Amino acid sequence: MQLSEHLYLFNHIVSNGKKVDDKYSLNELTAWHDLDGYSCFMGYKDVTLSLYFHGRFSFDYEDSKSLLEFKELSQTLYRQIKKNDN
Repeated sequence: MQLSEHLYLFNHIVSNGKKVDDKYSLNELTAWHDLDGYSCFMGYKDVTLSLYFHGRFSFDYEDSKSLLEFKELSQTLYRQIKKNDN
């Protein structure tokens, strides 16, 4: 997925997810941001996707299987959201 797609998914999770403390959860994915909003994050199991203000993103993970699951789950949810938006 591209940065714009990750940000679209992030926004959907924050807008429609269940808020617990300072994080939002939806379909096993969690989304949160830092205090100034310049860095956004999505998480799944041991995976954290960091979305940065200047158009970069990076993955931190321990288990490559979790990363693959995160990518598949993100793509599936993104496709469902876009389908329902049309």
